[in-house]
Amino acid sequence: MNVIVAPKKFISVGISYKTADAQTRGFFALDNHQIEELLEEAKQKGVKDLLVINTCNRTELYGWGETPVFFKKLLCRQIPKLELLLDQLGYCYEDAEAFRHVFRVGTGLDSQILGDFEVISQLKKSFYTSKKRAMTNGYSERLVNAIIQASKRIKTETEISTGATSVSFASVQYILNNIPDIDRKRILLFGTGKIGRNTCENLVKHTTNKFITLINRTSAKAEQIAGKFQLDVKPYGDLTLELQKADVVIVATGAPTPTISKSMIFNHKPQWILDLSVPKNVEQQVAEHNQVTLVHLDELSKITDATLQKRKQHIPYALQIIEEIETDFKDWLAHRKHAPLLKAIKEKWNTSANNNGPTNNTTDINKITGQIATFLKENPEEAATATKLLTHIFELEIRADAL
Repeated sequence: MNVIVAPKKFISVGISYKTADAQTRGFFALDNHQIEELLEEAKQKGVKDLLVINTCNRTELYGWGETPVFFKKLLCRQIPKLELLLDQLGYCYEDAEAFRHVFRVGTGLDSQILGDFEVISQLKKSFYTSKKRAMTNGYSERLVNAIIQASKRIKTETEISTGATSVSFASVQYILNNIPDIDRKRILLFGTGKIGRNTCENLVKHTTNKFITLINRTSAKAEQIAGKFQLDVKPYGDLTLELQKADVVIVATGAPTPTISKSMIFNHKPQWILDLSVPKNVEQQVAEHNQVTLVHLDELSKITDATLQKRKQHIPYALQIIEEIETDFKDWLAHRKHAPLLKAIKEKWNTSANNNGPTNNTTDINKITGQIATFLKENPEEAATATKLLTHIFELEIRADAL
């Protein structure tokens, strides 16, 4: 039977800024290699569909499966301490709640900065990463496309994404509002990943500063960005020296442990250090220096701008858009989920009719299967029982995982 088969439940497991600080979220943060390993482990254990999203705000898994227990163990990498933390500070959603959650995440309504326009690209990246490993099916592709559609409509039909709607922009806004004579300050950007690149672009766009220096472990990446904006690049070995020169330091690396320590800071002038990394890449002890103002990601995300209240006014309409598109997706899902049963009933009916001689039964069988489809759609809590009963009565052959 050539049909797409959906497992029983759609599950979302994760941890986010809502209940966990940046340090705690850092324990769950996954680099690209770890994501690949997680997907491979899931695949080896029979999971056919799984998305992994890892941002500065959250680490989450989305997929179809029997229970959330396996997904929780995957996210915690079999580490008991992490499992305990996830039970205390994380969350687990199933079916309707899980769909509601992933739509809100993908459209920026659940972001640390309302209307975050970067999260949808992170969801797309998650999908393509899973697709390369054959860990997606027609269901996840349809779901991601529905979220993309909702995101586009919200951006087009509302003003929820105006103002500071990303960590990189919020960091530059903080700099503009809190650091005097910014155009004359020496700025050091350490780390040229996506957040680092976007921060650099916003600095160039919103200041006339000509003293911006880039450092990255891989110099080629820094030189590529520097060439675009005509900025200075220094080798990684000069990090401590450049820290002494800088008035403003922006740290956006993806290292698993702090890369900036207290011992590396020993100047005698005011210095602002913004840590945009998860896990934190600047030791908290750095703040013990009298001249240093250390600002972490979570603090930046709490900064409100003049447009925030205006953006909040658009939430009800954004939710209305989500509900409309989510309902369409669920209708499609229900139809596809019951397709194996309906097809098996039609085949059984046609076989029986052919054995009893030619007859025009198309109208009758379409009417009956239509009634069954309507019942299953309108009574989802009884669908599994009804499916098993019909399978038994009509002696149907349906793959077990389609039930």
